[in-house]
Amino acid sequence: MARWRFVGRTAELDRLQVAVTGAEGRGIFFTGSAGIGKSRLLRQGVDALPGDEYAVWWIAASATTAAMPFGGLVQVLPVEQPQGLSPAGILRWAVEVLQQQAAGRRIVLAVDDAHLLDPPSAALVHLLARAENATVVGTLRDGEQIPLPIRALWTDGLVEHAELSPLTQTETAGLLAAILDGPVDGGSADRLGRLSAGNPLLLRELVHAVQGSEELAERYGIWTWTGRLELAPSLTELIDIRIGQLSPGVRAVVELVAFGEPLGLRLLTKAVEQADVETAEERGLVTMVKSDRRLDVRLAHPLYGEVVRRDCPVSRTRRLQAHLAELLEGVGSRRREDLLRVAVWRLDSGTAQDPSMLVAAAGQAFARYDVPLATRLARAALDAGGGFDAAELLATILMFADRPAEALGVLDAVATDTGDEARLSRWLTARGMVSYWGLSQESTVTEIARRGTELTDLAAQARIRAFEAIMRLHRLDAPAALRLAQGVLDRPAASVAARELARCTIAHLHAVQGQLRRSATAVDLVQAKAAGWRADMPYLQLAVELARGTRLALSGDLTGIDTLVADEFADLADAGDFRLGTGYLAILRAYAARLRGRSDAALQAALGACAVLATSQVYAGLAQAERAQAAALRGDARQAAEAMAEADRLHAPSMAVLYPWLEQARAAALAAGGDLTGAVAQLHGLVDRLRADGFAGHETLALHDLVRLGEAAASTGPTCSDGSRRTVAQRLAELSEQVDGELPPLLARHARAAADGSPAQLLAVADGFTDLGLALPAAEAAAGAVQLLRQRRSPEVTGASERLAVLLGCCDMVHTPTLRAATPALTGREWQVARLAADGETSRAIAEQLFLSARTVENHLQRIYSKLGVTGRAELKAALRSIPGHDGTSAN
Repeated sequence: MARWRFVGRTAELDRLQVAVTGAEGRGIFFTGSAGIGKSRLLRQGVDALPGDEYAVWWIAASATTAAMPFGGLVQVLPVEQPQGLSPAGILRWAVEVLQQQAAGRRIVLAVDDAHLLDPPSAALVHLLARAENATVVGTLRDGEQIPLPIRALWTDGLVEHAELSPLTQTETAGLLAAILDGPVDGGSADRLGRLSAGNPLLLRELVHAVQGSEELAERYGIWTWTGRLELAPSLTELIDIRIGQLSPGVRAVVELVAFGEPLGLRLLTKAVEQADVETAEERGLVTMVKSDRRLDVRLAHPLYGEVVRRDCPVSRTRRLQAHLAELLEGVGSRRREDLLRVAVWRLDSGTAQDPSMLVAAAGQAFARYDVPLATRLARAALDAGGGFDAAELLATILMFADRPAEALGVLDAVATDTGDEARLSRWLTARGMVSYWGLSQESTVTEIARRGTELTDLAAQARIRAFEAIMRLHRLDAPAALRLAQGVLDRPAASVAARELARCTIAHLHAVQGQLRRSATAVDLVQAKAAGWRADMPYLQLAVELARGTRLALSGDLTGIDTLVADEFADLADAGDFRLGTGYLAILRAYAARLRGRSDAALQAALGACAVLATSQVYAGLAQAERAQAAALRGDARQAAEAMAEADRLHAPSMAVLYPWLEQARAAALAAGGDLTGAVAQLHGLVDRLRADGFAGHETLALHDLVRLGEAAASTGPTCSDGSRRTVAQRLAELSEQVDGELPPLLARHARAAADGSPAQLLAVADGFTDLGLALPAAEAAAGAVQLLRQRRSPEVTGASERLAVLLGCCDMVHTPTLRAATPALTGREWQVARLAADGETSRAIAEQLFLSARTVENHLQRIYSKLGVTGRAELKAALRSIPGHDGTSAN
């Protein structure tokens, strides 16, 4: 694998640069574990120094050179040393040699692995650090004996001393993208980051281990890793070196922790000697972590566990796992997760005999959204004789693992084991969920309604009605959905899970109708009752997030979306391979990034959602629609059209309630392709449909899309009694009094300002959007003002252009029809001339650089001034900053 591109470490690199080039001129030494990236950081920093100002010498100390006097400096000192000098004299001679070679430039001595320097070399480094025109920088490895002259560098205040921490999550994702030459989905990046513990060397080896296997795949330009790992020999050797030779007692500690972590210290010392635990901790093999009132023991690095578990013989592995289960059972389960841990140990050791324990453990794993583990436990429970309970749970889990046909087979195998009505209602709802959402069989709704009428048990009926309600909402039968859901809430016999599922239906319906406050209240009530429904219906969380995400998106609440995609559910979904949850949250991330004008982040998030949901029947069409929106924002008409074709192919009829998002994306794709007439017609048709469905929340956004396309004064809706029709602006004004939140009145103001042709009001609206963090609509409102002022040749166009430039500076590549209309295109040559003129170059200098005559340059400038509506160079720079990118790059 080739040397990878340097990414991240911005703060550390800046600190290194300041330590060398700053006024103080102090050096710096970075300390960190092996492979953390110290050497690469040091090399990156010193390589950037200009050779005409700095004389840079690189020293790579090693165990080989440590045995020789001045062995560490063999790369920079002459081979022949003067004879007869005292040790102090040799040091002075060496400093003089380096001063002569520097020839007046400032000396920079970079010492990699300074802990391996021989004593004379260490003394020379210390002496050189005291020189007026020299700076010393270097690296040290954690846990190594440091020569006293090197340690004295920072104790004497000659250099700074800094700990190099592991890579952050963002830096890990960046490094992965550099290694794989393409972005990695968030869940895969997180898993690889946790395994490598932020160590770049280990991360590189991990990628090397999975590359070329079926476990690492690229979809829609996004790399995804399944999480299964075959350790490469180089990686195993690297970890073996770190672990080293172990005594039998210490090996027992490491193996028990590898199979049982986190393991309570008290529990561990029941199986091994305390002294062996202390030795393992001293050697950096295990670490102690405070957890509530318990002290847990963990391996010092996640990969230690991978190597130890792989190298452990099967018979000993099973014995250790059974022993761990016996230990925990012996002291009694004190924490909720103890049942799950015992079940896994029993299963893996071949000693699991209690199907009820396996069912309970599978339920816990599913409640944590760990789909692979839950599947394994539930299947084991079914094989062990778990009966209906195991089958129902396994089928539900398989549904959310995108294996609906298999789930249906599991349920049908226990169709005759339904027993009482309570069990029958569970079987009907599980089967209905699989057939409706998993297999898109719309007849399921009618069938489940019919079967529900045959039940006499009120709690069983309520469960059926709650599922029927959300199915009817998703197939756009809103009145029936509301009636059914309200009926469940009014029924005292309904279980907590049934009631809260019904409340989710109402919350979603309130959101699309624009009753955002009522929707928020309903979602909060559902979350408050989570302890009562989590074990019964953990998947209800998806309904919660869909209702909440819809409300946040319709209200333009970017802060709320940020909070949602960063909460515990997001972490659990990513870690547990709960793809529906991960995919939907990625769609919300893309939506928020798009409104912020961050088209690159929007497209990456949307592509990640498409990759994660590639086999889904639920949100795949929505993911492709958001990809189309992000591509359209960037002006990528081809990708937008491709994404819409995929959205139409993948969108499930069982999720018809999502149609507003898809149809808005279709209009955006048409506009990106230059078909503005088609886009406008598409939006007018969508507005009519939304009005008929009562989806006022969505209607405000669709109407605003018409405003963005210059249709604020266009007629919309049915003909009134006097023969007139409302304009888009008038309809938005009406909705602003019906739909909750800060956004609808702002959208109405935008429409009114556009219809009235008021630049001042458009700029005021831009300020309103900016206050909400909505950089894209803010830029479009400002662009509308600039366009009007330019048409009127108003002297205020310069100030408006500067405001537009600031807003575009908050965005990256954004190419919407509004922005294109406000920023006339320049030819390639005009663009070059304009950029040079804005940078202060004279006409003669421009002519020389572009191989033109001075007269041609002046002619170009006059055309540029005319196109941009400016009077000279003084206004040119601000005008250029308001122009979206030329050939895909920003003019800023």
